[in-house]
Amino acid sequence: MFHGWLVIHRPDDWIPALQERPRVSLFAAGRDLAGTTQVGEAAGSRPTSPASFKRTTTPSGREDREEPLPTSETRRARLSTEKATEKPAVKKSVRLKVVKKKVLKKKKKGKPSIPEAAAREQSECPPLGLESLRVRDSQLRASSIKRYGLGPHRGRLNIQSGIHDGDFYDGGWCAGQEDKNQWLEVDAKRPTRFTGVITQGLNSIWTKRKPNPSPGPPFLLGGSGQTDLLSLQIFPGNKDPETPVLSLFPTPVVARYLRINPQTWFENGTICLRMEVLGCPLPDPNNVYFWDQAPVTKDKLDFRHHNYKEMRKLMKKVNDACPNITRVYSIGKSYLGLKMYVMEISDNPGQHEVASASKHNFVEDKPVQLSDPESLSSATIWPGGQETLPRLTLACPLACLPAGEPEFRYVAGMHGNEALGRELLLNLMEYLCHEYQQGNPRVLRLITETRIHLLPSMNPDGYETAYKLGSELAGWAMGRWTYEGIDLNHNFADLNTALWDAEDNEMVPHQFPNHYIPIPEYYTFANATVAPETRAVISWMQRYPFMLSANLHGGELVVTYPFDMTRTYWKAQELTPTADDTVFRWLATVYATSNLAMIDDDRRLCHYDDFMREGNIINGANWHTVPGSMNDFSYLHTNCFEVTIELSCDKFPHESELPREWENNKESLLVYMEQTRRGIKGIVRDKDTEQGIADGIISVDGINHDIRTAFDGDYWRLLNPGEYEVTAAAEGYHPVTQSCRVSFEDTPTICNFRLTKTPKQRLREILAKGGKIPKDLILRLRQLRLRKLRSQKRAQ
Repeated sequence: MFHGWLVIHRPDDWIPALQERPRVSLFAAGRDLAGTTQVGEAAGSRPTSPASFKRTTTPSGREDREEPLPTSETRRARLSTEKATEKPAVKKSVRLKVVKKKVLKKKKKGKPSIPEAAAREQSECPPLGLESLRVRDSQLRASSIKRYGLGPHRGRLNIQSGIHDGDFYDGGWCAGQEDKNQWLEVDAKRPTRFTGVITQGLNSIWTKRKPNPSPGPPFLLGGSGQTDLLSLQIFPGNKDPETPVLSLFPTPVVARYLRINPQTWFENGTICLRMEVLGCPLPDPNNVYFWDQAPVTKDKLDFRHHNYKEMRKLMKKVNDACPNITRVYSIGKSYLGLKMYVMEISDNPGQHEVASASKHNFVEDKPVQLSDPESLSSATIWPGGQETLPRLTLACPLACLPAGEPEFRYVAGMHGNEALGRELLLNLMEYLCHEYQQGNPRVLRLITETRIHLLPSMNPDGYETAYKLGSELAGWAMGRWTYEGIDLNHNFADLNTALWDAEDNEMVPHQFPNHYIPIPEYYTFANATVAPETRAVISWMQRYPFMLSANLHGGELVVTYPFDMTRTYWKAQELTPTADDTVFRWLATVYATSNLAMIDDDRRLCHYDDFMREGNIINGANWHTVPGSMNDFSYLHTNCFEVTIELSCDKFPHESELPREWENNKESLLVYMEQTRRGIKGIVRDKDTEQGIADGIISVDGINHDIRTAFDGDYWRLLNPGEYEVTAAAEGYHPVTQSCRVSFEDTPTICNFRLTKTPKQRLREILAKGGKIPKDLILRLRQLRLRKLRSQKRAQ
């Protein structure tokens, strides 16, 4: 949108650092061992190869100047002269075989060009931190502002404007005057080696701006009162409001202040921009200023951005390091054929564990004997998995054994350009593997009691698009969608509308289910607009009985919980809670209160929403409506409770930011996974056969949302502490209700159920097998018929 001058200022106390270092020429400064200068060649003489010199030694032991070695031409000439002086004895005819050899000369590597050197220098220096908020508002100044909402604090790369025109949160800095003396300045607070800038136009949903590519005339801006003018650099402007433009300096400059002075803008417009600065902080012995107080992680992980191939290598590396607790599998392919890999971490990878005596948390120092006359199983346990500890002998009926491992998942990369979640999950794989090997008790318990699934890239095609551009040049939306242009967070089936219509007609739950809502038929058609990535994830959800999940995004610092879609279809924002609103609020609060970035009260807003007033959590629909979200689909179609976590203001942070982001989120990632121990769990069994009953319905009194048992009869139900009346029901069985108390302990309450078949169900099974009907069953069926007839007569 403009062509401008870049003005660099230096601090008064850093004069020595600004002196230009002398460039040393290796050829001119080279000397031999004798102490003489390097020998040059006469004009017009043929250059001699360095390999054609040999070193001679003087009698005094000092090496003398090198003399030329005999070449092949000199050898042949010397041989011909020697033969000419000799007398030929006998003439013989000799056949000479000439063999020509090709000599491949290696091309000398020339010096890198100025753009290549500048690019290498730029890659070494990370962003100063305008987008990631490491640069504070007080470090930004401007010559003038149009209004407070367009002040210098808004001139950050990729900052987004508010939905209200003229508010305090607009999408960039705009000058109050329209002349060539306007500037935007950043104070690095210390001497810094600046290598380039990235500029962007104004972000606004109300204003459209036309670019003016014509360059302006040269302009010289004088130094301010507190700084001295150092140098000027010119760089091209932007052609559209959103595409970032990188401008590298031909030579890095050491300074403290950096000032951008726009020179041209379109007619009838204003001077507006957003920017990021590339620079490396330098040590300053005269200024004790703590530039970065962010925690430094001690975990030795691979902190860099991984493309598709590098991601596969890292997952394979973790699998090879911990083959006994990890498994890598694919749930499908993207539109371009990239596989969607998942890392499973469990003590028995590849198995859905149900009742297992070895899962009991008996860690006593003395043997414990549990006996029961109805005992059907027994097992021997080693506490903590250590053979050196005392042995525990357990004898317990199957009915007293709890359900096995709950299934948990993390999903990242739904939007390809939101790359932080992808790297956090890759780091989490490395961390869990390493800590398990080190015997970390917290990690040991987590892996032993939970089956963890990590999907680092749900949209691999979109990520590859953003990755090619780089962390700072991908912009706000490049790579967000799939290759087909589909937003995956709006691509799941809309089950909310069907549920709410049934509730309005008072059909729930007797005529219409409040859970496991079927997918509409139109959504399953081959020509339906459903991405292959979405179909793969839905199939994944149906294949594994997940109970808890989180969807990792980027661009804000907040945790959102369902519902994501407003109940009033024409509203963009509306509080739309679920039947498990208190549980979802707890899950969101757990992550937000343990995240180091979210709990920082001194941080500024990412863009325009102040989530800190609500504890950095919000109902998704109350923020903005998202029809067809994965969170709502997961809650209504499966047993899984899922929230969305916005991890960072910067969607695609620079690699230098990754260690700090890992430290911000490490505890949150672990604590959230540990919420699988909250609530109740158990197994619903057939009283006669002790076999698990699949698709049994678990209902909690007062909560209009049920869950179902898995294929082995086990279930997990997230609940906050309290007393609950829980009912287990299944087709062909009499329902059973019992009271379950959820405590504040770090273990779920075990609520097992044993159901009895109904007489009709027993009759069906006997007739199907061709057996004889027992007399007690015949009497029971007659009683039921008489009861039904009496009720019909009373109704008449």
